[in-house]
Order: sequence, then structure tokens, then C-alpha cells
Amino acid sequence: MAILTLCLSTTLALPASALDYTIDAPDGPDYGKPTSVEVVHTADGGARKNEDVSKNAALIPPGFGTPSMDTRNTGSYLTPNLSPVGAPATGAVVNGSGSSVITPGSPTGSVTVPDTTAPSTRYTEVTDDLYYSGGHLGTLKIPAIDLSVKIYEGTGSSTLKKGVGHFEETSIWDGNVALAAHNRGVNDHFGEIHTLEIGDKVTLTTKLGTRTYKVVSVEKVNENDTSGLSPSSNDQVTMYTCVRNQWDNRWKVVAVAA
Repeated sequence: MAILTLCLSTTLALPASALDYTIDAPDGPDYGKPTSVEVVHTADGGARKNEDVSKNAALIPPGFGTPSMDTRNTGSYLTPNLSPVGAPATGAVVNGSGSSVITPGSPTGSVTVPDTTAPSTRYTEVTDDLYYSGGHLGTLKIPAIDLSVKIYEGTGSSTLKKGVGHFEETSIWDGNVALAAHNRGVNDHFGEIHTLEIGDKVTLTTKLGTRTYKVVSVEKVNENDTSGLSPSSNDQVTMYTCVRNQWDNRWKVVAVAA
């Protein structure tokens, strides 16, 4: 009995503490950090493309029978207050359309919530008839850095060896035309775009015509920045390239139609 009492006393005298343990994350190519930005490596191991696949970028397609019914990247944002194009966070409405809110005491009994539908976007799809005989889609010229280079579809390493690459999900004429190129090596076509100044001219020529733009912004952004790939109501060219010795950053230059 005395031994049992001694054991109980010893047990009760031990300080209470939480268990200390850790659980290591699994290794291997099938695991990674959770993210709403999809990182895609090209089949040939070339440049990667970032695409926002979260609900913030989801579009409600245009109504059946409307002029833009079959046009890609059109419609209203599912969550307009969270949309990547920066729609106002206030007055958001379901399905991107205005509605009435009953207000007691108001003359008509209701007031109208402002329509926060994202502005209509312009977009031109790449079709077979837009290719030149040499396989390119057009020519980009920037006199300030003495650049004249052909544009090819895609942003893989094999494409960027030939010239400037066109992000496949973006427009090729009306709206936002997004382009990428190397900043060093033999084909350092965008090696000097960070030196461009506001107002410098950029000229894009395709089978649909020739359009002149003026630079409106030159900035360094994170490698996961996808804002330059979003559809736009403006006619603009958005150019991306790497920042030397800063693997997590990119130069982003935007030029808007003059």
C-alpha cells in the first residue's frame, strides 16, 4: 500500500505539458504549396506560364444569342468585387447585374444599386488566316531600343529562340496583346525594355493592320504577376521579360494605343 501511494505521489508531481511533435510534408512531384495560381511548365521545359484559375477570374459567359456569345474571355465576372481587373469592391452584385434594394421611406420604395459589371473587353482570337507564310503572327518595333522582331505564337523556349512569343490566352489585335521574350543571350529581344520611358512608341503590325502605342508604365513585378494577361477594354501591348539575377521578378511594360 505504501509503495502504491508513493507511485501515485510521484505521478501527480510530474508537470503537465502538451505533446511535442511535428509532421513533415510529403516529398515528390505530386505535392506542392497550395495556390490559386496555376504554374505550367511547357513540354520542352521552357518558360513557364502563369494563369489565375481561382474563382476571382471566373467569367459568366454572355447570354445565348448575344453578339459576343462565341467570343473567348468575354462576359461578367462571377465575383466582381474580387475580379483581377480591379472592379470596385463596393456595391458588388450577384451575377454581375444591378438589382433593387427596398428602402423604407424612400419616394419610390427602392433605390438602384450601381451596376458593377466589368467593362466590356476587346479580344481578337488567333486564327489560321492570321499567320504569315514564315509562321509568324506579326512584327513588333520599338525605335527607342532599336528593336524590330517577329512575333510567334506561344512562350516556350523553342518559340523564344525564334523571336518574341505571344501569350496564347491573350488577344492578337484588339484589346490586350501580351508578349514575352528573353533578356539575355543571343536572342535578348527584351533585354532593354526596362529602359523605356513614358511616351516611347511601340508599333505592332499584323495582317489586321498596323497600330502605334505609347508606353504608359515600366515596373518590376513578382514572377507570379498575371495582371498583364487579363482582357482589356483598351487596345494595349503588355511585355514581360526576366530581371537579370532576380529569378523571382519580371519586368512588365505596358503601352496603350496612341
